[in-house]
Amino acid sequence: MSVGSVICSSAASGLRVRACNAVKMQVSFYGSTPMNRHLWLLAICQGLFLTNNVTFIAINGLVGLSLAPLGWMATLPVMGYVVGGALSTGLVARTQHRFGRKVSFQMGLLVALASSLLCAYAAVSRNFWLLCSATVVAGYYNANANLYRFAAAELTTLAWREEAVSLVMAGGLIGAVLGPNLAAQTRTLTSVPFAGAYLALAGVALLAMLVLAFINFPPPPVKKSTGSGRPLGEIMRQPVFIVAAAAGALSFGVMNLLMAATPLAMQQCSLPFSDVALVLEWHVIGMFAPGFFTGHLIKRFGTLTIMGVGVALNALCILVALSGVDLQQFLIALFLLGVGWNFLFTGSTTLSLQTYSPEEKDRAQGALNFFVFATLAVSSLASGVLVTTRGWQLLNVGSLLPVACTAAALVWLWLRQVRARVA
Repeated sequence: MSVGSVICSSAASGLRVRACNAVKMQVSFYGSTPMNRHLWLLAICQGLFLTNNVTFIAINGLVGLSLAPLGWMATLPVMGYVVGGALSTGLVARTQHRFGRKVSFQMGLLVALASSLLCAYAAVSRNFWLLCSATVVAGYYNANANLYRFAAAELTTLAWREEAVSLVMAGGLIGAVLGPNLAAQTRTLTSVPFAGAYLALAGVALLAMLVLAFINFPPPPVKKSTGSGRPLGEIMRQPVFIVAAAAGALSFGVMNLLMAATPLAMQQCSLPFSDVALVLEWHVIGMFAPGFFTGHLIKRFGTLTIMGVGVALNALCILVALSGVDLQQFLIALFLLGVGWNFLFTGSTTLSLQTYSPEEKDRAQGALNFFVFATLAVSSLASGVLVTTRGWQLLNVGSLLPVACTAAALVWLWLRQVRARVA
């Protein structure tokens, strides 16, 4: 009996029944090897994507501060990146649906190349609003590459989805090392500070395009009609979807709120940029190093349990950040923030896979990404405003609210599951 047939015969829910043909297709497409070369190459693409993100976080606020008419506008280029992502989620969903994973991902990398060059020109010409516009355009790449984690689940068998998602997210370790060091080493590459970093990101986009060319994605499921699958509203009303969306968005919001403010806060504390690069490097290591084992932890202890540990780590991060403003406090707090984000975001992604069938994936994943980017947009603006007007301490105190909301959502879903088992 084939692997696909075994999975199909054991499926108990309606979603798994609808997923049977897609699973069979994946098994025949990749053979019986769960961790194949396509997954590893996609992990490299994830790492190059995070190189772009970490470099943007490291330099956009500082470049924005040097160009902005008012200090509180410093993180508007950071906000532009996520606003562009939010605005692009619908377009990305349509391009994924029409052209498939590979072509859509390559389109995102073309946008990354063009927007990096535009950012470099904005820095050279000292045009703040052009810089903000360029980061909004770059948001299309952000929205596009954020689907790598969902594509990972399609590159392996159903039983290995958690490990596949976790492995591809672990590829972000490349960004952890390359991003901060790229920003530091190219900072003075040209006479204009950080213009060289933007040029280097154009090269990173070209490298990612080369890697992606060697990845084969399974063909999408045959669509019987344009209206196949449930309406988005019905998908979004599922309790599991609500919690997955809330946890994913809020965990990313807290992480972005603190991470985007860190370079500005450390500059206010007279710490050198080399220390900023070190802190961001260990933060991103915390974000993605657990990816090598988060999937196994989820399988052993359950998704909600691991997400609960992520909430606890976020709270601990805030306590450490409130204890002082020396290098070690920034370093430890941001590392804990990264690990907490990994547990929450990997868990929310895994949780969301239960809520839609293959023919519903584009609209469901587009909605999940929209919630993430909308939250990121708010947190990016709040980050710059709070850290420049109220300070690092108040920023951390305010972060406790979304952490508490995430905890409440997890408890609500856990209680529903307990009642369902009892019934």
